[in-house]
Amino acid sequence: MTVQIALRAERLTRTFSTEAGDVHACADIDLRLHGGELLVVRGPSGAGKTTLLNLLGGLDAPTAGSVWVGDDELTAMPEDARIAVRREKLGYVFQSFGLIPVLSAAENVEVPLRIARVDASERDERVAEALELVGLSGQAAQRPYELSGGQQQRVGIARAIVSRPRILLADEPTGQLDSRTAATIMDLISELVHKQGLAAIVSTHDPLLVQRADTVVELHDGRLTDAGRRRGRHAAEVPAG
Repeated sequence: MTVQIALRAERLTRTFSTEAGDVHACADIDLRLHGGELLVVRGPSGAGKTTLLNLLGGLDAPTAGSVWVGDDELTAMPEDARIAVRREKLGYVFQSFGLIPVLSAAENVEVPLRIARVDASERDERVAEALELVGLSGQAAQRPYELSGGQQQRVGIARAIVSRPRILLADEPTGQLDSRTAATIMDLISELVHKQGLAAIVSTHDPLLVQRADTVVELHDGRLTDAGRRRGRHAAEVPAG
């Protein structure tokens, strides 16, 4: 059975101009991400992982190349259309959690739905569903300072999936967590991918987290140095790096 490509990049390049010369944060990157696939981008700090995820998620514009979300070319869209795609089809998880301190866990999760003007009754239903998926139904009323780091990141994941996106982008989601908590967060992301059918791309420099991936690609100095190793149903669909 053919698995649909949820996200793809073609010759994706991002160059920053500095007084010392051009810096190639990403250079000629080709990637394919399928529904139900967990892809890990591995590389040291400064390799270009954050830049790559920002490009794939439409948070930054490439110097050259293109990004496609399903059949839609994200990089060819006007800004208002890109915003709509980001809101409806993409979910983001950040290393710093990004929670609003004065809001409860449920209220933090609800923010994207308020922005999208979802009806109040449907908001309540979706928030409850998202918190249950990340195992925090009992912490809905608690504020971030009342939660552990792992619980805060679970709230961040619930917020990312509450709009029911097709694609999850997570930039070093375990970077501020101890190794044991980090493993539980990656287990959660893996479960969401394989049970909910999300397509997820996660950046990390932690070798222990790579074990949970369906696909691993190596990024160094803005370039893919390895076409990636794939397991299972995507094994024959590795693009040239």
